[in-house]
Order: sequence, then structure tokens, then C-alpha cells
Amino acid sequence: MNSNKKVALYTLGCKLNFSESSTVARMFEEEGFARVDFNESPDVFVINTCSVTENADKKCKQLVKKALKINPDAFVAIIGCYAQLKPEEIAEIDGVDMVLGASEKFKIVEHFQNLEKKETAAVFASKIKEVNEFVPSYSKGDRTRSFLKIQDGCDYFCTFCTIPLARGKSRNHSVAETVKVAKEVALTAAKEVILTGVNIGDFGQGEEGAETFFDLIKELDKIDGVERYRISSIEPNLLTNEIIEFVAQSDKFMPHFHIPLQSGSNKILKAMRRKYLKELYVERVARIKELMPHACIGVDVIVGFPGETEEEFLETYNFLNELDVSYLHVFTYSERKNTTAIKMDGVVPKAERSKRSKMLHILSNKKKRFFYEQFIGKENTVLFESEQHEDYLNGFTDNYIKVRVPFSEDLQNQIKKVTLTKVDMEGLVDVELQEIN
Repeated sequence: MNSNKKVALYTLGCKLNFSESSTVARMFEEEGFARVDFNESPDVFVINTCSVTENADKKCKQLVKKALKINPDAFVAIIGCYAQLKPEEIAEIDGVDMVLGASEKFKIVEHFQNLEKKETAAVFASKIKEVNEFVPSYSKGDRTRSFLKIQDGCDYFCTFCTIPLARGKSRNHSVAETVKVAKEVALTAAKEVILTGVNIGDFGQGEEGAETFFDLIKELDKIDGVERYRISSIEPNLLTNEIIEFVAQSDKFMPHFHIPLQSGSNKILKAMRRKYLKELYVERVARIKELMPHACIGVDVIVGFPGETEEEFLETYNFLNELDVSYLHVFTYSERKNTTAIKMDGVVPKAERSKRSKMLHILSNKKKRFFYEQFIGKENTVLFESEQHEDYLNGFTDNYIKVRVPFSEDLQNQIKKVTLTKVDMEGLVDVELQEIN
């Protein structure tokens, strides 16, 4: 390949996509490509798509237009969930040269070797049932943290979700193979590793005698060179007491859990085909707080699911209001083709969905501020970012409180002891350093 060629990647969606984009970028670099920013007139644009919401689909189309304005002669390749779900639809977008589904995206460099710019896009997308390979990935470039992909796909078929259709069945490498990749990450400058996947608690797929997520974290905890781990998101039915107890006594696994709830109404949870009821969620939160009172707990919640009445929404609101959690990720339900939910009665008007979303966003801000204020005047450790934000450096405590200090080069990508002093109007926490090396 031409060593003077340049490639740019743009990633939409989740942490898993970021880890995979980084792996694709390294494949291009191994073939002599220089990785550049989107605006630096690359020869190849790779857009890694999401399809969790309709907005992600629209964003893909906007990015193709933007790419061709920057370099009308560039090759444009689309990968990711949207590319698997709707390859033919993407192929119709003016300017797209190649569409790669779930089984083909990691063969992108091979496909480029044989590709010429033509009138119609080349489409390589197998049926999702045929996608069985697991390709480990990790993000590299952000000196502070790396997203390590430990699992892909999902065997759960929640009625609102297209991810199993986009990523296939749940799969992973062995613990030993995953540890090998984690040791590669340990050799980079990243001090924090975030374990990511589609349904990471399903590591081993729950088969009798198979390795489990608990087996994996015990081994990861032993690796030299990684100072912090975070568990990106884990289903409440897969977050076992032994995992919680292990995190509580580990120096490396941070006291921070992100646990999807989706609804505080058991009726809606059943309609969503979730694998737990709200009583189990209460138990998990209580166990975490019993062992780690300082732990940060984030919650995913969906508003406006079909059939969600005003009473059921308020049930969710009140449930979350009383629950000892730290922040919410609020998703407004959006109709997705080929899901069960799209056929359900009781469609919630979009204006009502928006109103409910706003209420939960306000609740989230209150909960986060309350959580932060509990730690004012107390000591903690912070991993400072490597990037400057205006005149400040941001960072996160072990329990995921976002702090800031006046910029200092000496603090970049360093873990320091601090005292938290006050929560500012933007919801960031000012701190005083306890030690300066």
C-alpha cells in the first residue's frame, strides 16, 4: 500500500465502538497509512456507526456529506451496527464506496487493496447468524484510559433493542487470551482500563463449566502496569454478590458501577423482556452501598416505552428518587425496525416522551450534586486527564466524581491525592492537591 496515504476515523456511539475504531486504525497504520483528523483531507474516511437511535443513522449521512466536502476524491467506508442492519440502505447514500458488516469490518484493509472507486458501493455483509468470530480490541491514543473489549454480541432480546441483530450472539475469548490483550494495554501510557462489550456480565455465556466474568476480573486484577479498572456497564441479574464483594476489596477495580434499569415499573420491565424485576435492582444497590458506601452508581433508564402510562412513569420517577444512586443516563424511547416493541400498543406521544425525559434529567442533576456534596472536605485520589480544557485539567476520583484544577503539565495523566473543596455551578468539583511530586 502507498505509504503516503492518510486515513481518518469517525466513531459514533458506545465505548465498544471506540475500542474497535482504534483497532481498525492500527490495521491501517500497519499497512503504512498515517492516521489523521477528519478535517485533514484524508484519502480514506472510515465512519464507525451506531444504530441505537434514529439520530445515529442521520448523523452517518451528515458525516458522509462532510467527508466529501473535505476531500471529494476520498474513499468512504461505513462500518458498525448501522452497516450490519441496513447495508443496502447505506450503499444508496451518495458518496459511500464500501459498506462492511459485523463479520467484515476487521478485514477492511484487505478489501481496500482490491477496491476501485465506482458508481455503486461495494457491500460486504453476512447474515448476522453467521457472525461467530470474536476480535479483541482496545483503544489507544488517549493516554489516560483505554477501552478494552472483552465481549461482543448479546443473547438477550429485549423488545426495544436491535443490538443482537447488529452484533450477533454473545461471544468472547478465553480468560487467558483476554489477559494477553490486557497486558498489551498495560504497556501503553494508559493508567485506567475500562472493560467494555455489549453484555460483559455474560462473559462465558453462562454455560456450565465455562469461564465467567468473575474469573476474568480476578485475573485482570493481577496484571502489573494497570492502576485502575472500571466496569463499563453490567446487567443487574449478572452483577453477582461475589463480583460486588471482589470490587469492594480490590485496589484496582474502582468503586463505580453502571447498572441498566430501564424502568422502575415491573409491568414495563416485563414488556421490555428484561431478565429481572425492580426488587432485584434494589438488592444490588443495597449490597454495593453496604460494602462501599462511597461507591458511585449510574443508571440507564428509558422513558416513553409503548404502554408506559403516566402512573408507570411516576412509579419509575419515585423509584429512582428514593434509590441511593448517583446519576442517570436517560434515553427517550425511539421506534426501531425489526423489534417487538414497534408492534406494541400504547404509543406515547413524542411531546410526552420529551417531558418525561426532562423530568429525569433534572432528577439526575440533583442526584449527582447530592452525591458530589457528600465528599466535600474529604480526601480522594484523582486520575487527571492528559488533555487541557481551557485553563484547567479535569480528572475523576476513584468513585467517578469529576474534578478540575488549574492546568499544570506535571499533573497530566497522573494519579494524585486531593481534598475536594466545593461543587461549582457547572457541576464540577474544585480540589486541593495533597501532594505534588
